Amino acid sequence: MNRTGLLIALAVAVIVGVVFGFYPDLDLRIAALFHDIVIGNNKFGMRIYPPVMAARDAGLWLVIILVALPVTAFVFKLVLPRRRLIIPARAIIFLTVTMALGPGVLVNGVLKDYWGRPRPIDVQQFGGDQHFVAWWDPRGNCPANCSFVSGDVSGAFWTLAPAALAPPQVRVIAYGAALTFGAGMAALRIIAGGHFFSDTAFAGIFTFLIIWLAYALIYRWPGTRLNEEKIESAIGRIATPGFDFVTRLFGRKSKP
Repeated sequence: MNRTGLLIALAVAVIVGVVFGFYPDLDLRIAALFHDIVIGNNKFGMRIYPPVMAARDAGLWLVIILVALPVTAFVFKLVLPRRRLIIPARAIIFLTVTMALGPGVLVNGVLKDYWGRPRPIDVQQFGGDQHFVAWWDPRGNCPANCSFVSGDVSGAFWTLAPAALAPPQVRVIAYGAALTFGAGMAALRIIAGGHFFSDTAFAGIFTFLIIWLAYALIYRWPGTRLNEEKIESAIGRIATPGFDFVTRLFGRKSKP
């Protein structure tokens, strides 16, 4: 999560934004490569091809498991406030905040419901009833859960957050695995007719930018960098009264 990564992400955003902004038909041409794959009576037939469906489900479960780890650690601390956190406090905040703000608020809470870009499978060019719009145009007639940007791809690229916390000697490998995972999920959603290329590209870009900023605030910048011990102590102080109440309720004395 250094400046080089930020510059690369911004450069990709500019290139994709300009190219697919001035030439939006590129999105249609890429989607058209998979539209004529027919399984049964279904265009974009790969969306019902069992290996593709299984791969998507496996990817979603991997993200759920990675998110569950910091949440479980936090709950465990609330239940047993005098025990040490099993995951560092800053890591819990970093992972949960980036997931909440990226795939949660920005992607699924704002863009997908208020940026009315139809999915490839729904546009008139591929047999649907909605008109195609470029990535930058929110005036499409998709009513909700729209194409820009991809929630699945955003979640997959969120794995860059745990990768950023990997030990230095394997961090490059972790970044590579996260980027590969995100690109693979993007490919699955494109071939299934669920998203245009630009939807998946900006899903990854937006998610990365949120992760980069959160990492800088929590770990790098001196003025905002969080203190591990203070956070854990604060969680313990908040949870201890409830823990003591429960132990008294069941007739057990809490240990000092």
